[in-house]
Amino acid sequence: MLRSNRDKQQNYEFVTIEDLVPADHMLRKIDKYIDFSFIDEKVRHLYCQDNGRPAIDPLVLFKMIFLGYFYGIRSERQLEREIQTNIAYRWFLGLGLTDRVPDHTTISWNRRTRFKDTSVFQDIFDEIVLQAISHRMVGGRVLISDSTHIKANANKHKYTKEQVQQNTRDYLDELNAAIEADRQAQGKKPLKPREEVNEDKEVKVSTTDPDSGYMFREGNPEGFFYLDHRTVDVKYNLITDVFVTAGNVHDSVPYLSRLDRQRKRFGFKVEAVALDSGYMTTPICKGLEERKIFGVIAHRRFHPTQGLYAKWKFTYDAERNVYICPQKQELIYRTTDRNGYRQYASDPKQCANCPALEQCTRSRNTRKIVTRHIWEDSKEQVRLNRLSKSGKRLYRKRKETIERSFADAKQLHGFRYCRLRGLNNVMEQALMTAAVQNMKKIALHLERRA
Repeated sequence: MLRSNRDKQQNYEFVTIEDLVPADHMLRKIDKYIDFSFIDEKVRHLYCQDNGRPAIDPLVLFKMIFLGYFYGIRSERQLEREIQTNIAYRWFLGLGLTDRVPDHTTISWNRRTRFKDTSVFQDIFDEIVLQAISHRMVGGRVLISDSTHIKANANKHKYTKEQVQQNTRDYLDELNAAIEADRQAQGKKPLKPREEVNEDKEVKVSTTDPDSGYMFREGNPEGFFYLDHRTVDVKYNLITDVFVTAGNVHDSVPYLSRLDRQRKRFGFKVEAVALDSGYMTTPICKGLEERKIFGVIAHRRFHPTQGLYAKWKFTYDAERNVYICPQKQELIYRTTDRNGYRQYASDPKQCANCPALEQCTRSRNTRKIVTRHIWEDSKEQVRLNRLSKSGKRLYRKRKETIERSFADAKQLHGFRYCRLRGLNNVMEQALMTAAVQNMKKIALHLERRA
């Protein structure tokens, strides 16, 4: 006998929303183990205390934002619709079955006005990291960093070409001091002062989102992107730092400043770091040495001119400050240039009669020049770290930690594409995505431990 259930939709039932949410639902764990009480204090100064219409509870507002990032809901309009029909979402926000859901425009208005040019999103991310530290889930001793490209909300065919001046060396003063000290030690005259900090470069600027950067990398799509620079702690793979730049900014540029921020903000006593080959620059190697941090950086293979000796075949004698070529001839120090490179030159008379001349140099005067940066010792130490047993073990952690963190952000939390335009808005998306990833890890870990 067939029966119809249509009439049952009109029945009245006595039920509480608490009974309708499964006991093992993720939002129950989040609500149990994450303390959101700090949000009121972080945003209180942004609200008027004695005038205007009553505002929506900031805790409800931010929990709505968290829901969007928890479940990868890209549209705030769609987020409002999902909350209207999802009982678990209503329970998480403290709304009853018949309570009106805050309008999606409320989130947009607060982002454009109340929270604009504030540090509220950074403060929320930092507070979640501090909660993880309080639960002993962050050690602060071993950190792994990398960056990933995020597709900007911009058409790659709509752009203008502009000449821009970009500062390529934030370490210029330190380098100049080191160059002068090296020249003085070698008995060379000081270089004449030269104010060269900026370089002119033609770049593509998006007419849709000017803050994004045009990026073309081998193996990656071409277009306008942002870069999400992220650091994770190796203990439980908690994200400890997030920073967004345009897609045409080199990975290594913001690294040392972000490392110092974590040490200062969270009191980390960093002992070791693991980085991709994009960070294998002399300033970073020198910076890690000065901070007494064991650095492991992937090797980047350089391809010398075909048919000529590779640089590694020339042996450096540190005591005598000379290079020795494969034919046992010495290359003597000549000078240190403005870029911080020492130049070592061979005797052209000896080179002219060398049987391996064609494999060594193609210069007209038969003189071989080999360069060595004044901070090259720091770079060589990082290479030795990578080849050590502990270095190999640490570098293998990258694919289990930082790569997994990026994959989860893109696959589960909608961070494959930028929802909004502008650097500040993309920074908000990056911080909130990382914050909800940390919340999930904290809640799941504490639930298992309980």
